[in-house]
Amino acid sequence: MATAAWPIQQAIYQRLSTDPALTALATVCDEVPEPAPYPHVAFGEFIEERLDTHDNQGLEVAVILHIWSKYRGYAETARILAHLDRLLDRQPLTVVGFEDVSVFREHHRMMRDPDPDIRHCPVRYRVWLSKET
Repeated sequence: MATAAWPIQQAIYQRLSTDPALTALATVCDEVPEPAPYPHVAFGEFIEERLDTHDNQGLEVAVILHIWSKYRGYAETARILAHLDRLLDRQPLTVVGFEDVSVFREHHRMMRDPDPDIRHCPVRYRVWLSKET
């Protein structure tokens, strides 16, 4: 079975980059340009595991998004995270070639970057899906 990482990334990028409320707060990036615009949401790692059953090809994919901010404190990061959850957490998502797609936020961590002017929040969403039959 082919990987679901690219179709999931396309679906999530489409959802996030076309939402006016989110894009008013942050730039959504696959690859962050230099110099980096702040604040921004960037794609990170994808961790994919097979969850096949006797009659179904299934996958579980961890998708990690990174929120980057230069706001002193966590208010901006928290607002961006709330928008990500509004768009992804327990929301229907169409992923080309797959069905029974379920998404939820597994966890996040707000932290200071070694650069004292930057805040960083990796957010992990869990995606379950089945290969279309």
